[in-house]
Amino acid sequence: MTSQHDDHLRRAIQVSQDAREHGNHPFGAVLVAPDGSIALEAENTVVTGRDVTHHAETNLVRKAWREIPADQLPGYTLVTSCEPCAMCSGAIYWAGIGTVVFGLAETGLLALTGNHPENPTLDHPCRLVFAAGSRGTTVVGPILEDEAAVPHAGFWVS
Repeated sequence: MTSQHDDHLRRAIQVSQDAREHGNHPFGAVLVAPDGSIALEAENTVVTGRDVTHHAETNLVRKAWREIPADQLPGYTLVTSCEPCAMCSGAIYWAGIGTVVFGLAETGLLALTGNHPENPTLDHPCRLVFAAGSRGTTVVGPILEDEAAVPHAGFWVS
């Protein structure tokens, strides 16, 4: 079955591959406007930016907050290659983005990374973060998990 989000998710997966090729962890995200077009893209820059908060999603939230009026963000969808961590989920929530779509679930990522020191995975699904808020955030995922896992192949080897 094809999801309405598949093409955007495949673009986020490509952005995650780009992040890997640029020397960063393989995570990518795109922001989809209400008309279905991709408004913004961001990749993980933790390594090259020397900042542990430079996850793809937080980078995208920073861009969105600067470039899109806040009252419009509830109509946007953040599509990300992997389930947002608790930090990124909080940033997405505070930005007011209305919908999140993700590929690889956090549990699937943990299975790939193990206890790799550069990815100390939190076992805290994004839905729990959003559910604790006073405004709703729609969450779709995991979808296309096998495709979303490809940029991670061989990356998390110690």
